[in-house]
Amino acid sequence: MKMITLVSYDKVAVMTLNRGVTNPLNLELVNEIREALERVKSDATATGLVLTGSNEKFFSIGFDIPHLFDLSREDVTVFYRAFNRACMDLFTLPKPTVAAIGGHAIAGGCILTLCCDYRVIADGRKLMGLNEIKLGVPVPYPADCILRSLVGVRWASEIMETGEFYHPGESLEMGMVDRVMPLGEVLPMAMEKARHLGSMPHEAYEMIKRSRTEMVEDEVLARWEEKERLFLDCWYSDEARRRLREAMEKF
Repeated sequence: MKMITLVSYDKVAVMTLNRGVTNPLNLELVNEIREALERVKSDATATGLVLTGSNEKFFSIGFDIPHLFDLSREDVTVFYRAFNRACMDLFTLPKPTVAAIGGHAIAGGCILTLCCDYRVIADGRKLMGLNEIKLGVPVPYPADCILRSLVGVRWASEIMETGEFYHPGESLEMGMVDRVMPLGEVLPMAMEKARHLGSMPHEAYEMIKRSRTEMVEDEVLARWEEKERLFLDCWYSDEARRRLREAMEKF
């Protein structure tokens, strides 16, 4: 059963995460995201991409911790590597990308939105944040680099080192999102943004985006293996095991 849908509306591809209410990220969902991104990249008729969730409660809760917790280090490595590659595929997609955030975007879910070029979030109690530190693990290195390039070192440190969740107004102030809209206007606004940017001269747009993303990509690739090993060391530490068990009780 497919965990995402990919539908085109007037040259804008809309990718919808659809794995239950919370859209928890497992290997199958991550692989489907990567496959869909490749289709959008190679589709000459798709000039932009909108990434959204299937319901107004959660964009995505992040990693499927109950599923991942008992896996071997080898299997978690396969998942973690695929997730980070999906993030970089999205971040470097040579077409405009917009996240339409209708529900909570937590941890890995928040990271996916940060990999888009623009983010539109619904007003009300729609929380965003990177709470990895509260689980005893660091924010994945690609997301760390992307966040610092987006909001600056000061806000990135606050977001990652406290692990707090933020309401839409706070996310806007920090630069994690670009617009706060009524829920019913989020997807139309995101599609209009993607359509507008997609109407720009394609080659020039790709070069401008590449100039923005390539420095971050180079930084990530230079320390990819080292940072992957350190994350996995933390994931299997006694501290993280205890905190992840506690998190699973609330999952």
